[in-house]
Amino acid sequence: MDIRQVTDKAEKQRISRAILEGLTDWFEVDESREQYISDSADQPMFAAFSNGEPAGFLCLKETGRDTVELAVMGVKRELHHCGAGRELFTAARDFAADKGYSFMQVKTVKMGVYEDYDITNRFYLSLGFKELEVFPMLWDEANPCQVYVMYIGK
Repeated sequence: MDIRQVTDKAEKQRISRAILEGLTDWFEVDESREQYISDSADQPMFAAFSNGEPAGFLCLKETGRDTVELAVMGVKRELHHCGAGRELFTAARDFAADKGYSFMQVKTVKMGVYEDYDITNRFYLSLGFKELEVFPMLWDEANPCQVYVMYIGK
């Protein structure tokens, strides 16, 4: 897997669209998916390539002077459990630490609500994220928001 930072805005949107449109179990709401794609143009992005084709990506978003959020991440379904997500995360974490951020956060649907999101929760926990708080109504009643955090400072 080849991991690299992508800086061209149009390429960021092409990559995010190619990946997210294949992951509708997680990104099923058209408006939300389009917002992720639109936002990706202005966010730091890391992409994984397999045989020259996009296999996954991760975008970061500053949420505070010392904190960056893993804003969106996706890996082609057929490449799940192949290490691409972990490699993308490592590149993004190292980038954020080098930029001087102390913390990284990520939001997902609370464990136990949907099986697909339970897989996502276990992935974030395996990376070393810790549970911070659940916001039951941040998104809506059917999707309680779990916030995870991690210290990344050097």
